[in-house]
Amino acid sequence: MDFFLSRYRHLTVLLVVITAQLLLIAYQVKTNNDIPLIRVWAVTAVTPVEQSLEFVRRYTWGFVEDYFVLLGVRSQNEKLLRENGQLKIENNYLKSELSTADRARALSVFQARSPSKTVAARVIGNGTGANSRVVFVDRGSTSGVESGMAVVTPDGIVGKVVDAYPTASLVMEITDPTFAAGVVSQKNRVHGTLKGQGHAEALVDYVQNEEHVDIGEWFYTSGDDRIFPKGFPVGQVTAAPNGKTFKQIYVSPSGMQGGVEEVLIVLQGVHQEVPGAEIASPAYTLLPPPTEAAQTPEGGPAPGALSTDADRLRAIYKDVGIEQKHTYGEGAPGTKPPDFTKIPSLHGVPPPAAPVPNPTPAQSSAAPKPPSPVPLTTKPKPQTPVTAIPGTPAPASRPSDTQ
Repeated sequence: MDFFLSRYRHLTVLLVVITAQLLLIAYQVKTNNDIPLIRVWAVTAVTPVEQSLEFVRRYTWGFVEDYFVLLGVRSQNEKLLRENGQLKIENNYLKSELSTADRARALSVFQARSPSKTVAARVIGNGTGANSRVVFVDRGSTSGVESGMAVVTPDGIVGKVVDAYPTASLVMEITDPTFAAGVVSQKNRVHGTLKGQGHAEALVDYVQNEEHVDIGEWFYTSGDDRIFPKGFPVGQVTAAPNGKTFKQIYVSPSGMQGGVEEVLIVLQGVHQEVPGAEIASPAYTLLPPPTEAAQTPEGGPAPGALSTDADRLRAIYKDVGIEQKHTYGEGAPGTKPPDFTKIPSLHGVPPPAAPVPNPTPAQSSAAPKPPSPVPLTTKPKPQTPVTAIPGTPAPASRPSDTQ
C-alpha cells in the first residue's frame, strides 16, 4: 500500500481532488424536485445493499417469527370456530322454539275461535308401514280421544284417528291411500270424495266431467262423511283434467304444508258454512227509482215510462179537471160537476165507447140488419149534457134523431 502511494502519489492526489470536487458539486447541485444530487447518489448506492439485507432477514428470521405468530393465530381460529358452531346450534334451537311458539299460538287462537271442541296434541312418532301415512300423537283415550275423530290444524285438515290408546293415538293422514272424506268446492259448489294417493297431493274423485272446477279453487269439507265437520279447508286445486268417467282433480293439502308437528283433535264437531267465493267483478250500481217530480207538468207519465189505456184516460180526466178548475173528491153536494163532453177535444183522443154485450147466436140471427146511413140534411137537435161520476169513463155520445 505504501509502495502504491509513493509511486502513484500525484495520481492519487488528483483522484482525491477530483472526487472531492464532484462531491462538492453534487452537494450544491439540486434536481428538479429540489433534492441535492449527492443524496440521490447516496440513496441509489445504498438501496441494493438494503434490499439484499431485507431479503436475507425475511427468509431467515422473519420466517421463524411468522411461524410462531401463525401458531397463535391457528389456536385462536380454532377457538372461534368452536364458538361459531355453538352459536349456530343455539340459533337453530331458538328458531325451532320460536316456530313452535308461533304454531302453539296459532293453535290456541284457532281453538278459541272455532265452535268445535278440540284438544291440542303433538306428533311423537311415525308409522312403520312402507306405503302408509300414519303418525302417533301424545293424546289418547284418557283425554277423551276416540277412533274416528277428525284431526285438523288452522291451515286445514290433517287426517283422522284410527286407534286411540290410553296415552297416545294413531292418526291416518289424508295422503294415505286408504283415506277418504267428503269435500265441496268453494266457488262452484262441486261435491266429491277426497282420496289419498300416497304422495304430497290428494285426488278428488267422483266428479263428473261436465262439472266446472277452476285451477286454484279451494275445497272444503262437506260433512257428508260424518267425521269432519263442514267448513274446514282442505286445499287448492292444482290440476283438473277430464278422465274417462270422472274428472281427475288434484288438490294440494293446505294442512300438510311444512310438515305436521302440532295438531288439534276434534272431540265435538260443529258444522260451519263454507266461505263464499271471491267476487270477480264489482257490484252493479243501480239508480234510485223515479219520484213524482219526474212526471210531466200535465200529470201524465214521464217520457219513456210505461203507460196503459187506463193511465192515458186518467190523464185526460185530470186535464179536464185542471181546465175547468175542478178538484175531484172535494166538491160539496150540489156543486157543478165538470163537463166531460169536452173530452174529445183534449189531446185529440176520443173518449172510450161503452162496451156492447155480445149477442147470442139466436139473437144475432133474429136481429134485423141496421139501415144504411142517410146523410144528415137538417140541423141536429142539441144534446143534453150528461153528468158523469168522476173516475169513470164518459158514456159514448149518441147521434140525435133527424127532424
